[in-house]
Amino acid sequence: MAKNSLSSASELCQRLEHEGNPLIDGERLTFVWEGQEAPQLICDLEEWENRPRALKPVAPGLYACSLELPLDAYLEYRFRDPQTGACPRDPRNPRRTWNGLGNYNHYVYLPQASPSPLTRHGRGVPRGDLTRHTVATDELAAGQQRTVHLYNPLAKGPVPLLVVYDGNDYLRRGKLAVIVDNLIAQGRIRPIAMALVDHGGPARMVEYACSEATISFLVQSILPLARQHLSLLDPRKQPGAYGVLGASMGGLMAVYTALRLPQVFGRALSQAGAFVLGEYETIVLEMVRHAPKPAVRLWLDAGRMDFLLEANRRMRALLESQGYDLTYVETGGAHNYTTWRNVIPGGLEEMFG
Repeated sequence: MAKNSLSSASELCQRLEHEGNPLIDGERLTFVWEGQEAPQLICDLEEWENRPRALKPVAPGLYACSLELPLDAYLEYRFRDPQTGACPRDPRNPRRTWNGLGNYNHYVYLPQASPSPLTRHGRGVPRGDLTRHTVATDELAAGQQRTVHLYNPLAKGPVPLLVVYDGNDYLRRGKLAVIVDNLIAQGRIRPIAMALVDHGGPARMVEYACSEATISFLVQSILPLARQHLSLLDPRKQPGAYGVLGASMGGLMAVYTALRLPQVFGRALSQAGAFVLGEYETIVLEMVRHAPKPAVRLWLDAGRMDFLLEANRRMRALLESQGYDLTYVETGGAHNYTTWRNVIPGGLEEMFG
């Protein structure tokens, strides 16, 4: 057999016992299942349940399938029972992460990928003050009230503000406050404050689809709350001093916010922004094509296994053709918070370094 391939079922079992699942041979991943029936493999690369991959028998009670990925890839996956849809644990891979959608995914880093060390507090790193608040929506957002977490750095103000869409997800799953603590302590970014705004649950898609109501909610409720509790720069004196961050639909909304309010938000960070929905281009592309170019700096990143990769490449080409101040980054990840939290330190350094 070819070099780095599995020569026999016995070798496969021996390696599985010592290395765990999946087996890594350069860019080749081999997923193995031991049991009477073969499950399916669902993962980032295969669009999850939309394209399940069958495991093939290699010996009695032993099944396997392989994927080819770049060496800097980060992959999340689950095994799935094709009859019941249940997702049993992979007993050969203890590494799991919550996917925010009711399941835990197993994960694997390829040889040239690794988790960011900035997601763990460094020894002696001061922690910013994190407080929880509730604001009335005043019919500008779903429900009657919305939770907002405010992050106040341990530094003398005034400081810039970063508004974060999907705030609770960025706080819990994206480890954003920890990352900012570490970046400030290492002198890699200036101290910044944050307003991490929860999304609207089932209304999230509508709220982040370039919604003027969301813009109004931000201006009328979130910014006054932040100014009340944080020592912030005044964008009337320093136009564009604030930033805005989001992922997926939140990434779309972050760019839209900067294009609509460049005098306040002169920096926007979009992670896997949903700039194209199916075949439908969102209004931000028309704004970039036809509206006067505002004085904003943009950061776009996307994983090469992300289903929104082509939408981000299209947006990149358009922004560059119109002369926008843009930093664009592609990574070996997919559409998940682990990918986003590993790359966001670079975006924060670019915008607030």
